[in-house]
Amino acid sequence: MGNKPTIAVSHLGCEKNRIDTEHMLGLLVQSGYPVDTNEELADFVIVNTCSFIQAAREESVRTLVELAEAGKKIVITGCMAQHFQDELLAELPEAVALVGTGDYHKIVNVIERVQTGERVKEVSLEPTYIADETTPRYRTTTEGVAYLRVAEGCDYRCAFCIIPHLRGNQRSRTIESIVAEAKQLAAEGVQELILISQITTNYGLDIYGEPKLAELLRALGEVDIPWIRIHYAYPTGLTPKVIEAIRETPNVLPYLDLPLQHSHPEVLRSMNRPWQAQVNDGVIDRIKTAIPNAVLRTTFIVGFPGETEAHFEHLLEFVQRHEFDHVGVFTFSPEEGTPAYDLPNQLPQSVMDARLDALMQVQQPISLKKNRAEIGKVVDVLIEQENPDTGELVGRSARFAPDVDGLIYVQGNARLGSLIPVLIQDADVYDLYGRVATANDVIPLRSLTVP
Repeated sequence: MGNKPTIAVSHLGCEKNRIDTEHMLGLLVQSGYPVDTNEELADFVIVNTCSFIQAAREESVRTLVELAEAGKKIVITGCMAQHFQDELLAELPEAVALVGTGDYHKIVNVIERVQTGERVKEVSLEPTYIADETTPRYRTTTEGVAYLRVAEGCDYRCAFCIIPHLRGNQRSRTIESIVAEAKQLAAEGVQELILISQITTNYGLDIYGEPKLAELLRALGEVDIPWIRIHYAYPTGLTPKVIEAIRETPNVLPYLDLPLQHSHPEVLRSMNRPWQAQVNDGVIDRIKTAIPNAVLRTTFIVGFPGETEAHFEHLLEFVQRHEFDHVGVFTFSPEEGTPAYDLPNQLPQSVMDARLDALMQVQQPISLKKNRAEIGKVVDVLIEQENPDTGELVGRSARFAPDVDGLIYVQGNARLGSLIPVLIQDADVYDLYGRVATANDVIPLRSLTVP
């Protein structure tokens, strides 16, 4: 071990990218490589890049340039390595290796080859790999939280999205493999498991011939983890069978992340999501009827090419009518290689920015109302941080997913990674405030768990 180089990893991008980072760390540690969080002390720095939109690429490039200027030997992995392999090797002589999105499991071999003086390019033309429960993993999330990838890649071809080009077509893991990993994570003390893929509601279609999310949720109901959360639930896949499984499986949170992107049929048709306009309202109503305490998060793109004022007004009315708990809004980013890049009637950035602001102004009072409705309740909170100066605890209730939703600031004492009852005393647009509940407070409502 003494003669092996020290390696640092710089992680950028989404939680799917994070899992790749965690597997690379696990494989390196298993092979005896010293891993250090301090990039200055490392012999090699692995930069796991994101290339989803222009802003993400700019962040990746800044990181790479800073490391190059510091004289570091860089291993570029992830989506940008898949996307711009030749350009990166040409522009960055400090890059000693390039590893694609379907090749991160080869990281130990790549490092070994680099040490012999080889400049390595390990990028599969069509990514097909997906790690399973047997692949070493070193978690980088807070103690009580883990992401669990149920599938990789995407079979849809939304006009604005480059993910299928970067990650390949959908490939699911078996239910048995996912449950085995969930049990491993439960043994590590994980309190919250977040199921992710590009389209989680399509889970299993490629290996079972039909989506099997309902069956997966019921199987995970047998695992000793209090919270199981679903991300990227496309509306077409929220069938009565899936909704019933969410409602009937006690540890599956009725928190649904619906990446709707827009409401108007014409914009959705241009986005190559023509199927969605017919199901949006019906699915949302069906969820609210079957699971009255469901928490709904969604994301929208404003300023898609050809989006008119009338289209945007339709979206504003849609958001006002459905009163989502959490809304994320992005301006359209033209990505070279996607159909939307060449569409006519591209909107100026100033118009897109104004629409983003207008949509958030509609959503903020809704979010405030939803948060203020929590005041006076005792809810379970997963404690994730402690302010060393004030002793104030920071965590989340089941209403809030990590990194994208709000936080709960808690007065009192609790162990990091524990689930504790908290009395909510105040709220603002994004966050809640409270104290650790006492025996005199109301028994926890566990308001997101349906018996």
